[in-house]
Amino acid sequence: MTQAKRLSRRHFLLGAAAGGAATAAAIVAKPRGSATQPLTGRGKRATRGYQLTEHVNNYIRTTKI
Repeated sequence: MTQAKRLSRRHFLLGAAAGGAATAAAIVAKPRGSATQPLTGRGKRATRGYQLTEHVNNYIRTTKI
């Protein structure tokens, strides 16, 4: 290999490491909105959770051996 290819690979790896460190720092420094604002009745989703509907029951029936 030539010297130019080694330097190119080295610079790529250094850049990738620096990019990963910058991404990790940005994720850690990101403020969390859910911890500062409590959920109210208006902020919750309007679902009641898991429900057994006809198509779910049909799927469960077809997966039984």
